[in-house]
Amino acid sequence: MGTFCSVIKFENLQELKRLCHWGPIIALGVIAICSTMAMIDSVLWYWPLHTTGGSVNFIMLINWTVMILYNYFNAMFVGPGFVPLGWKPYCKVCQAYKAPRSHHCRKCNRCVMKMDHHCPWINNCCGYQNHASFTLFLLLAPLGCIHAAFIFVMTMYTQLYHRLSFGWNTVKIDMSAARRDPLPIVPFGLAAFATTLFALGLALGTTIAVGMLFFIQMKIILRNKTSIESWIEEKAKDRIQYYQLDEVFVFPYDMGSRWRNFKQVFTWSGVPEGDGLEWPVREGCHQYSLTIEQLKQKADKRVRSVRYKVIEDYSGACCPLNKGIKTFFTSPCTEEPRIQLQKGEFILATRGLRYWLYGDKILDDSFIEGVSRIRGWFPRKCVEKCPCDAETDQAPEGEKKNR
Repeated sequence: MGTFCSVIKFENLQELKRLCHWGPIIALGVIAICSTMAMIDSVLWYWPLHTTGGSVNFIMLINWTVMILYNYFNAMFVGPGFVPLGWKPYCKVCQAYKAPRSHHCRKCNRCVMKMDHHCPWINNCCGYQNHASFTLFLLLAPLGCIHAAFIFVMTMYTQLYHRLSFGWNTVKIDMSAARRDPLPIVPFGLAAFATTLFALGLALGTTIAVGMLFFIQMKIILRNKTSIESWIEEKAKDRIQYYQLDEVFVFPYDMGSRWRNFKQVFTWSGVPEGDGLEWPVREGCHQYSLTIEQLKQKADKRVRSVRYKVIEDYSGACCPLNKGIKTFFTSPCTEEPRIQLQKGEFILATRGLRYWLYGDKILDDSFIEGVSRIRGWFPRKCVEKCPCDAETDQAPEGEKKNR
């Protein structure tokens, strides 16, 4: 209830601006269409005032909608929790201190406690405080959509059953007012049929897409990881294998029990365990074991990065038409920025796709110290590898996998 009150109060009314984004608009639109059509169709198929089953069905529909919206707005407005000032190690981007398991979010422009990812659908980060609400939303949305899809199918079946007429070589459907006694309370015409069919497609698509995200989230929660930490662990194994080091990376926050890992996120009070700053660790590890591994990976990235020289100007457009059809249609599906390029500039590429590269623009000597950074995606055809790096023939991270 305390969490609910914090949502209602909106300690900072600026949070309402999160609704003015394509992610929440689409997500709430899908919820509104599926919920509204499910309630209308349930009246046609299973009138709630006639039977106990109809009443239970209608109440369950309302229950799904309320619970989905509750957890959705919890995840959006309660937020992931941000690292307070006065913590270490120091984050040069935030000009503040950050805690173990925290990461800097370029969208929120803050260091997020136990950051999992920045979700465009809630226009906020998923992290320490809202991980449980976000995961419950991923569970409830498919369950509600399955219920709604069943109602859509049964409504179309029962309504079309009275309108179908079969001939020797034809099947006719009469979409005018149904010849029934008594007449239906809500008329089911062509517009209602088309809307129901559209809502059925949304419900099935949401069930598959969001359901897959739920299983991915549960997989990492049961290992007490986040999506970022899973990626760090994978890169740690690749780094050790690449350099053939005599090391074994042990993820420090896995408690060794799925139930104990589960309780780190889900509690009866709705408040996750701990304070988001310090975490229980496995024996032989410490709070900064993962941070040290990250520093090693960043050093390795600098060594394996490739220097490119800009040979064509680039405006920073998301899908540039003047850089070729393949570049246009293979633009990275991410909210990461694109950077403008001018002929003669230098870029340090750290990862890449077949037709795109991601890297940092080299501005001056301060770049080496990490003080001034401009980074993002840019078309591969706008740059060429510098002669000094061409001899080493090292591809940016991720490029070899995408060839």
